[in-house]
Amino acid sequence: MIKHILPFILVVFLLSCNSIQRGGELSDADLNRMRALKILDQGESVVKFYTEDRKQTAGNFFTNKRIASYWIDPRDKSKDEVFSAYYSDVKALDTVYYAGATYSPYVLVTKNDGTKFKVCANGKKQEIKAFFEDVIAQWKAHGRY
Repeated sequence: MIKHILPFILVVFLLSCNSIQRGGELSDADLNRMRALKILDQGESVVKFYTEDRKQTAGNFFTNKRIASYWIDPRDKSKDEVFSAYYSDVKALDTVYYAGATYSPYVLVTKNDGTKFKVCANGKKQEIKAFFEDVIAQWKAHGRY
């Protein structure tokens, strides 16, 4: 019985350790990593950031210009995933507050070309709500919706 519960407890514990951060809380190394992935331009400001793992391997964020996410597999580069869309390229943002017991809430980003990707955010209910509302406000401020 304990063998079946232990993995679930571990996932819940790991997710509870991560929280949504304001862009100003990110280090220069964090910002340089995003620039190297070509999902952050010089002069672009991260508004909010969330990671499901470590910042070196996973990130979900939005800026004053775009929404983005990345997953970097240190053992297998073919599994790396980097997604980004400027607000002008976004057709729709759909929020999913309950994505199942072991998944984080997310924003489903649908680009004008029909491609989609997820940007996750987890933490306290009011923090998730604020993340979602703030990214939608940024999108609307850029003439979308």
